[in-house]
Amino acid sequence: MNTEGNTIFIPGGNRGIGLALAIRLQARGNTVIVGGRDTEALDAVAVDHGFATVRIDTTDPDSVRAASAEVIERFPDVNVLVPMAGIMRAEDWRTPGFLQDAEAIVVTNVLGPIRLIAAFTEHLQSRPAATILTVSSGLAHAPLRPTPTYNATKAAIHMLSETIRLQFAGTSVSVTELVPPAVRTELMPGQDTSDHAMPLDEFADEVMSLLEAHPDAPEIQVERVKFLRNGAARGDYDQVVAALNSTDPHAAATSAS
Repeated sequence: MNTEGNTIFIPGGNRGIGLALAIRLQARGNTVIVGGRDTEALDAVAVDHGFATVRIDTTDPDSVRAASAEVIERFPDVNVLVPMAGIMRAEDWRTPGFLQDAEAIVVTNVLGPIRLIAAFTEHLQSRPAATILTVSSGLAHAPLRPTPTYNATKAAIHMLSETIRLQFAGTSVSVTELVPPAVRTELMPGQDTSDHAMPLDEFADEVMSLLEAHPDAPEIQVERVKFLRNGAARGDYDQVVAALNSTDPHAAATSAS
């Protein structure tokens, strides 16, 4: 992905990782459109950072279609899609009470990106150089015990990215997968202050450096995620899983730092 000269739509870019990347991408001369459900949060980022904003609820297929059509109409040069919106919740599958949360996680983390990509597929192929930047997780490659459905949805995004990259080969669309470790955001209670999570600015700065240094990379892996991402390849997967689950729920990056 070229980090300059793009028009970028970031659903879920009004907070956390999405906002941090939006700020940095705009600073490099890109036009950034931020999407989200919270109109007050959208108004705030518009005032604070000058982003164009579009209200979108990625759990609602009608909202995805309408918002995507609005973005394409208002910004016909849009050539980068970054479906950031996602949720993470603890579940206990030994009881039936997990089901509502599990279904909500699947709808947000898997169906949301699928619907967004579907809405932009035709348009992106009409652009001379386009990118779909998916967002998975180190937990796609090593399971965190309290979050089974989140882990599974991020594994799905990883394999989706791998597969659609094959399908888009030969077109103007590249597919890049961002693989975060635990980052200090409000994704889970207490994660934004956890010593085990990577500072948000540090993460976003390293991501931008990697994108600039390796514009054709299929995956963007900061150093702190490689412990989780590459356990199977290194042959120490069992040790990775044990280390990941031996401490608190935000310890995903501990052994990678």
